Amino acid sequence: MKLILTHEVNGLGAPGDVVEVKDGYGRNYLLPRGFAIRWTRGGQKQIDSIRRARQARDIRTLEEAQQIAGRLGALTVTLTQRAGEGGRLFGSVTAADVADAVKAAGGPQVDKRRIEIKNAIKSVGAHKVQIRLHPEVSATIALEVVGG
Repeated sequence: MKLILTHEVNGLGAPGDVVEVKDGYGRNYLLPRGFAIRWTRGGQKQIDSIRRARQARDIRTLEEAQQIAGRLGALTVTLTQRAGEGGRLFGSVTAADVADAVKAAGGPQVDKRRIEIKNAIKSVGAHKVQIRLHPEVSATIALEVVGG
């Protein structure tokens, strides 16, 4: 099945890429979640608009990504969430929460789709979160979750 990606999918591609996937993966995962649309000859206009939007928000160069990674690595991000007894959170920390906390801590604007939270953060304390800035550069930030 030939698809046009509308969102970044780990291990598959970036928005605007035309990919060939197995029918079940495309039909049961990518299409229902809005990560891709079916490829057609008329879809080239959509591909062009997706790529223009991606280029506008992507980090331009490797050096710029490394500079931002250095700024993020030196940053201590504190996030206040509602917590119950024993430090357990009501809900969990999302990528959007982390992006907002980075911005509030004086860091650069980070796209929430580039934030990778390996294990769900459901307790107060210190956690590590990885941010993919560039295909070759990723930054790890120290996230301190406090109950509030």
